[in-house]
Amino acid sequence: MIKVKRVYDKQEKDDGIRILVDRLWPRGVKKNQIDVWLKDIAPSDELRKWFNHDPNKWEEFKERYFKELDNNPKVKVLLELISKAENVTLLYSTKSPYNNGVALKEYLEKLIRKSEAKV
Repeated sequence: MIKVKRVYDKQEKDDGIRILVDRLWPRGVKKNQIDVWLKDIAPSDELRKWFNHDPNKWEEFKERYFKELDNNPKVKVLLELISKAENVTLLYSTKSPYNNGVALKEYLEKLIRKSEAKV
């Protein structure tokens, strides 16, 4: 199961592997609170700055981000982690519900559904 939550939210036993998916390390977070940091899975700086968590740009942001992810070798690493764990929690730092963690979860779930449909 893939979950998404703020890195500042309480750590829970069912989080499984906790993966930070932001390009920048969140202020005040200790290294033992995160299992894996995949900063290269985050949107490009250009895309992140353009989006700026604007809800009006959400759909276009996801389209652009998904195109970036289609060519990102870290997606394969992330899929391997997901396949080996019962639970994976994607962590992000922003307060906005419109963020790369939420978009990444949607992208990964679509990929997993496609691969399961092929089997």
